[in-house]
Amino acid sequence: MDLDLLRETLLLERHNTRLVVIGVSLLGATAGLIGSFLLLRKQSLLGDALSHATLPGIGIAFAVMSAMGLSGKSLPGLLIGATVTGLLGVLLVLAIRRTTRLKDDAAMGIVLSVFFGLGVAILNMVQKIPGQSTAGLDSFIYGSTASMVWSDFYLIIATLIVTIAVTFLILKELTLLCFDSNFASTEGWPTLRLDVILMSLVTAVTVVGLQAVGLILIIAFLITPPTAARFWTNNLKHMLWLSTIIGGVSGYLGASISSLYNNLPAGAIIVISAAIIFLISMLFGTARGVLPRYRRHLKLQKKVGRQHLLRSTYEILENTQEEEPLKNLPIPMGLLRKHRYWSKGELSKLIRQARSEDHVERQPSGELRLSESGFGEASRITRNHRLWEMYLITHADIAPSHVDRDADMVEHLLGAEIVQQLEAELELAKATIESPHAI
Repeated sequence: MDLDLLRETLLLERHNTRLVVIGVSLLGATAGLIGSFLLLRKQSLLGDALSHATLPGIGIAFAVMSAMGLSGKSLPGLLIGATVTGLLGVLLVLAIRRTTRLKDDAAMGIVLSVFFGLGVAILNMVQKIPGQSTAGLDSFIYGSTASMVWSDFYLIIATLIVTIAVTFLILKELTLLCFDSNFASTEGWPTLRLDVILMSLVTAVTVVGLQAVGLILIIAFLITPPTAARFWTNNLKHMLWLSTIIGGVSGYLGASISSLYNNLPAGAIIVISAAIIFLISMLFGTARGVLPRYRRHLKLQKKVGRQHLLRSTYEILENTQEEEPLKNLPIPMGLLRKHRYWSKGELSKLIRQARSEDHVERQPSGELRLSESGFGEASRITRNHRLWEMYLITHADIAPSHVDRDADMVEHLLGAEIVQQLEAELELAKATIESPHAI
């Protein structure tokens, strides 16, 4: 690889490279921002249907401009045609969803396939228009980033500004629409109007992105960055920022790599770059990544096993002693295994873990004894378990025969604040029972 070319590309020293890379990066940022709402709205396929619905508009706009004696390849005219049919496709999806019992995926699939087939047929028909050449129209299908000019760049900037402004102004409404549209509707919010606004923004980004990545790959530009961002956070505002950054970085990497290797199409490389970031996010994302979730699962398993061992030991001490306070006496291993039907291997593993945390002590006789810290921890765990049992019986109407099992599944997730809340509610319930007229 030519090091001078690499330096010029990375530092954006060449005019054409600077225009393309910055333009595609801004487009990626815009797509990542608005695509977040599509993802949360569970309408990712709607962007795909919209992008395919733009193809007939391109062919019709070419035919109309040719009939008027104008250049059929005028970009503003082609984009207007793509916008009209794209919006028409979205409105058809919304109409099918609201007036029939078909689900979203069926409505989107119908509109996607019909409009794309219609677009292919129209493009074949306009090839026969005398005096006009359709060469280059297929770039809207596959994208042609290298042909970006300043007018495209200004259009991208305008789309980014409008998208950010609208998102900022109606962020609360869009959030409610994405997370609970039924509640928003019952509260009197104009959900249909909000849907139309959201789809209009998606349409604008899709139409502007046709030149860069094409109508087939634009859906990946809209969905992959927010999907990757979702693995890193559970906060909507953080997700919007991350998705915007990931979209911008994907556009920068894809356009830069494509400029280094002329035989690599920019649209495909942009999508591949976004997919690589998605893969990294899926594996290492702190909120929902595979490896962090697996690590948290292992940590919870160890916590559950430790708490079961300590509580079982404490309960055995309670069952074998009649006097208060309890004495911390050694417990035979056989009695401990019988209490929860542990195998020898399972119990040995739990004991090793508890010893590493200084909660149990192995006696020379082979019996098990709680350490001073372990005895206090076992008392606390047993108390929390019974506290949760009482709450389930009192407030959740769980049958006493099932409450121990249910409490055993949930108690390990209790934090200090929840325990205090349970104590306060149970104290209130106890006071109500003892003197119902005092409350």
